[in-house]
Amino acid sequence: PCSVPAVRITLLRHATIVVALGGRRILVDPMLDPAGARAPVRGTPEPRPNPLVPLPVTPEEAVAGIDAVIVTHTHEDHLDAAGVTALPRNLPVFCQPDDLPELVPLGFSDIRPLPDAPAGWDGLTLARTRGRHAHDDRMAAGLGPVSGVALSAPGEPAVLVAGDTVWCPELDAAIAAHRPEWIVVNAGAARFVEGGLITMGAEDVIAVARAAPEATVVAVHMEAINHCLETRADLAGAVEAAGLAGRVLIPADGESVGP
Repeated sequence: PCSVPAVRITLLRHATIVVALGGRRILVDPMLDPAGARAPVRGTPEPRPNPLVPLPVTPEEAVAGIDAVIVTHTHEDHLDAAGVTALPRNLPVFCQPDDLPELVPLGFSDIRPLPDAPAGWDGLTLARTRGRHAHDDRMAAGLGPVSGVALSAPGEPAVLVAGDTVWCPELDAAIAAHRPEWIVVNAGAARFVEGGLITMGAEDVIAVARAAPEATVVAVHMEAINHCLETRADLAGAVEAAGLAGRVLIPADGESVGP
C-alpha cells in the first residue's frame, strides 16, 4: 500500500498550532493563558479581556509530546505567561535573532535563532522567512520584526508558517523560494483604533491563495484576541465568493487538517 504523508496541522487557538512533520511535533507560538487572564490589547476596538476563548486542551496537554517550539515573535498573543510556564526548559526553542534578549532570561537551555538559509534539525529542514506586521510601513516598523518559518521533511509536503504578516513582497518571495504545499496564515484582520490592518484580512488571504495555486492555505488567528475583528464566517464568505473555498481551510480551535 502507498504511504500517506504525515503532515498534520492542529490549531489549538489563535496562532498556537502544532505541526506534525517528519515524525516530529512542533509547537508554534504557545499562547496558553486561560480565557480572560489578560487585559485587552491597548488602543484597540472592542476592549475585552484576553484571550476571548479557552484553550481546547490544558497547557500540559498542549506541550505533551512536543519535540521543539517555534516562537515567531514575542508579542504576548504568541508567547504568554502560561506558555512560558508550561514549556519544558530543555526543549529546542527556535526564534528570530531579534528576540534572543527576551527569551534567554526565561531559562530555556536550547534557544536557536532560526537560520536564514535552510538548515537541518532532527530530520527536518527549517528556514526563517520574513514578513510585515502591517501594510503601513511606519506601523510595521513600530510593531517590530516578525518571522515565519519554512519546514520540510524528505518525502513529505513542505509547510510555510507565515507568522504575523500581511500579504507583502517578502511573503511572496518566501512562497517562490520554498514552494510550500501547506501555508498557515494569521488572519483575523487585527487592528488598532487608528491605522490599517496588522494581520491578514480576507483580501490578504485570497492573495496568498492566488500566489500559490498548488498550495492549501490554512487560516488561523481568529476570534481569540480582542483586536481581531474579522470572524471565521466573514473570511469563509469572502473565500467562497472568490472561488477558493476548496483551497482555503479555516479550522476551529482543536481541529486538525492535513492529507
